[in-house]
Amino acid sequence: MFRGGSTVKLDAKGRLALPTRYRPFIAERYEGQLVLTVHDDKCLLLYPQPEWEKIEHQLIHTPNNDRRVRDVQRMLMGYASDVEMDGSGRILVAPRLRDFAKLDKNVHLVGVGKKFEIWNEEAWEQICQGWMAGRTEQSDQPHPLDTLTL
Repeated sequence: MFRGGSTVKLDAKGRLALPTRYRPFIAERYEGQLVLTVHDDKCLLLYPQPEWEKIEHQLIHTPNNDRRVRDVQRMLMGYASDVEMDGSGRILVAPRLRDFAKLDKNVHLVGVGKKFEIWNEEAWEQICQGWMAGRTEQSDQPHPLDTLTL
């Protein structure tokens, strides 16, 4: 389970060092094998390979006669890149993925359960400010968080 946030640096080659506390877990449980892809929030998603394979299986088996489904399949699978954590706990973020999420020197890595999100620092600050300002989406449907008690 991944949780918590960290500001990390991308080096000149586009490598990102994962937080030390996760490295042994990723190395032992997943043999350092991860998958990096995009999200429509303009961030990157970093999955352990077995967790990504579950998502990929769902994407492949979702009927794609709907334009939205095809677009999600194209983007998530089209940008998906296998990455391997090196001996120093770093992964290489390909230039096209860095460009997509507008990643610069400082990025924010957020653990959200079975995956990490990788954010441009300014975009992450906007997400935080929106949350604190009480930004909500309007819908006639019950919201999944309505039953969450903190």
